[in-house]
Amino acid sequence: MQIFGLDIGGSGIKGAPVDLDRGDLAEERFKVLTPHPATPDGVADGVKQVVEHYGWTGPVGLTFPGVVTDGSTIRTAANVDKSWIDTDARALFSERLGGHPVTVVNDADAAGVAEMHFGAGRDRRGTVILLTFGTGIGSALFVDGTLVPNTELGHLELHGHDAEKRASSKAKEDEELTWEHWAHRVRKYLAHVEMLFSPELFIIGGGVSRKSHKFLHYIEGIKAEIVPAQLQNNAGIVGAAMRAAEKAD
Repeated sequence: MQIFGLDIGGSGIKGAPVDLDRGDLAEERFKVLTPHPATPDGVADGVKQVVEHYGWTGPVGLTFPGVVTDGSTIRTAANVDKSWIDTDARALFSERLGGHPVTVVNDADAAGVAEMHFGAGRDRRGTVILLTFGTGIGSALFVDGTLVPNTELGHLELHGHDAEKRASSKAKEDEELTWEHWAHRVRKYLAHVEMLFSPELFIIGGGVSRKSHKFLHYIEGIKAEIVPAQLQNNAGIVGAAMRAAEKAD
């Protein structure tokens, strides 16, 4: 079975049809840059461009980088335009895509669902936290395989700042940090999250998951196991498609 998955990020909008039997992309993903400012209309145009690239006409699952309630209403917009707040995202995207059925889910929650079903969290019980490091830091919290949605742990305060302002991969790039220096910031953040939630497993997702060999060995003193996401930066696309398939059923 194939469903279209699409991942909206602070820097890019990427998607592809997903093979839900394998938990992998059925075709090479297509990406466009996120417009700046990332307004609802501008992002919706980017979404339409990605979907039309494949000539897709069925259900579409989309991620959003913020809190999504009732499967549609946007409540926070830290890394996109603030005009997103209170937007009915499902209605907006469905209209822009010509009436296709649309499912909208928090981006890190989607990545977590995919990793728990197909990737590094498969068959893991207890408390598992996936963290996506990108433009910000997204989080997905699972207890015995059940998602606690919209946790947004990237906004925990760390040394007087939103944690993502210090430890996201964007912070690494903007401040031109070495992998070692950045990893020490990530370690402090993980220690803070561990103190609050005592997870058995941290899954590190986002684009940096492809480069885990460059920084994971610098992260010491954390009791929980730390592993890279197996689906890497495609996890959000796969998870979005999984959520859309659930709604279609």
